[in-house]
Amino acid sequence: MKACVSLEGDQVGHGWGRVEQVAVAEVEDGQITSWTVHDVRWGTLHDTGTEGAHHARVVRFLREQGIELVVTHHMGQGQYTMIGKLGIRVVLDAQGDARTAVLTAAGG
Repeated sequence: MKACVSLEGDQVGHGWGRVEQVAVAEVEDGQITSWTVHDVRWGTLHDTGTEGAHHARVVRFLREQGIELVVTHHMGQGQYTMIGKLGIRVVLDAQGDARTAVLTAAGG
Protein backbone atom coordinates (compact mmCIF):
# COMPACT_ATOMS: atom_id res chain seq x y z
CA MET A 1 0.00 0.00 0.00
CA LYS A 2 1.22 3.50 -0.78
CA ALA A 3 0.37 6.12 1.81
CA CYS A 4 0.97 9.87 1.95
CA VAL A 5 1.24 11.72 5.27
CA SER A 6 1.45 15.45 5.93
CA LEU A 7 4.62 16.42 7.79
CA GLU A 8 5.88 18.97 10.27
CA GLY A 9 9.34 17.62 10.98
CA ASP A 10 8.86 13.97 11.90
CA GLN A 11 5.32 14.62 13.22
CA VAL A 12 1.99 14.52 11.41
CA GLY A 13 1.32 17.96 9.91
CA HIS A 14 -1.80 19.76 11.04
CA GLY A 15 -3.40 20.93 7.80
CA TRP A 16 -3.22 18.84 4.61
CA GLY A 17 -3.56 21.55 1.95
CA ARG A 18 -1.09 23.96 3.55
CA VAL A 19 1.86 21.75 4.48
CA GLU A 20 5.28 22.26 2.98
CA GLN A 21 6.28 18.59 3.11
CA VAL A 22 4.65 15.19 2.82
CA ALA A 23 6.10 11.71 3.03
CA VAL A 24 5.19 8.89 0.71
CA ALA A 25 5.44 5.53 2.43
CA GLU A 26 5.16 2.02 1.10
CA VAL A 27 3.69 -0.32 3.69
CA GLU A 28 3.94 -4.10 3.38
CA ASP A 29 3.08 -6.69 6.02
CA GLY A 30 2.77 -4.05 8.76
CA GLN A 31 6.19 -2.53 8.02
CA ILE A 32 7.27 0.64 6.23
CA THR A 33 9.52 -0.53 3.39
CA SER A 34 10.07 2.88 1.80
CA TRP A 35 9.82 6.46 3.12
CA THR A 36 10.42 9.45 0.83
CA VAL A 37 9.96 13.07 1.89
CA HIS A 38 8.72 15.47 -0.79
CA ASP A 39 8.92 19.27 -0.62
CA VAL A 40 5.47 20.00 -2.06
CA ARG A 41 5.27 23.59 -0.74
CA TRP A 42 1.45 23.47 -0.68
CA GLY A 43 1.37 26.08 2.09
CA THR A 44 3.41 28.52 0.02
CA LEU A 45 1.53 27.73 -3.20
CA HIS A 46 -1.96 27.61 -1.64
CA ASP A 47 -2.94 31.19 -2.43
CA THR A 48 -1.29 31.39 -5.85
CA GLY A 49 -4.08 30.92 -8.35
CA THR A 50 -7.55 29.56 -7.75
CA GLU A 51 -8.70 26.96 -5.25
CA GLY A 52 -9.35 24.65 -8.19
CA ALA A 53 -5.75 25.03 -9.35
CA HIS A 54 -4.51 24.16 -5.88
CA HIS A 55 -6.73 21.06 -5.70
CA ALA A 56 -5.49 20.03 -9.16
CA ARG A 57 -1.89 20.34 -7.94
CA VAL A 58 -2.64 17.99 -5.03
CA VAL A 59 -4.51 15.51 -7.27
CA ARG A 60 -1.64 15.45 -9.75
CA PHE A 61 0.83 14.61 -6.98
CA LEU A 62 -1.37 11.86 -5.50
CA ARG A 63 -1.93 10.26 -8.92
CA GLU A 64 1.74 10.47 -9.92
CA GLN A 65 2.72 8.75 -6.68
CA GLY A 66 -0.01 6.08 -6.85
CA ILE A 67 -1.33 6.99 -3.39
CA GLU A 68 -4.02 4.76 -1.85
CA LEU A 69 -4.17 6.30 1.65
CA VAL A 70 -3.80 9.87 2.95
CA VAL A 71 -3.02 10.48 6.63
CA THR A 72 -3.27 13.93 8.20
CA HIS A 73 -4.67 15.78 11.17
CA HIS A 74 -7.04 18.12 9.33
CA MET A 75 -8.32 18.57 5.79
CA GLY A 76 -10.87 20.98 4.36
CA GLN A 77 -14.16 19.56 3.11
CA GLY A 78 -13.34 20.37 -0.53
CA GLN A 79 -10.07 18.44 -0.42
CA TYR A 80 -11.72 15.59 1.48
CA THR A 81 -14.49 15.25 -1.11
CA MET A 82 -12.08 15.51 -4.03
CA ILE A 83 -9.67 12.88 -2.68
CA GLY A 84 -12.57 10.58 -1.85
CA LYS A 85 -13.75 10.79 -5.47
CA LEU A 86 -10.34 9.50 -6.50
CA GLY A 87 -10.97 6.37 -4.42
CA ILE A 88 -8.24 7.26 -1.95
CA ARG A 89 -8.97 6.51 1.71
CA VAL A 90 -8.44 9.48 4.05
CA VAL A 91 -7.64 9.13 7.75
CA LEU A 92 -8.12 12.37 9.74
CA ASP A 93 -7.26 13.35 13.32
CA ALA A 94 -3.85 11.67 13.08
CA GLN A 95 -1.17 13.11 15.34
CA GLY A 96 2.24 12.37 16.78
CA ASP A 97 4.99 10.48 15.01
CA ALA A 98 4.25 10.37 11.27
CA ARG A 99 5.59 6.85 10.70
CA THR A 100 3.52 5.46 13.57
CA ALA A 101 0.42 7.26 12.26
CA VAL A 102 0.89 5.72 8.79
CA LEU A 103 1.28 2.21 10.22
CA THR A 104 -1.80 2.67 12.41
CA ALA A 105 -3.89 4.00 9.51
CA ALA A 106 -2.69 1.30 7.11
CA GLY A 107 -3.64 -1.40 9.58
CA GLY A 108 -7.13 0.00 10.17
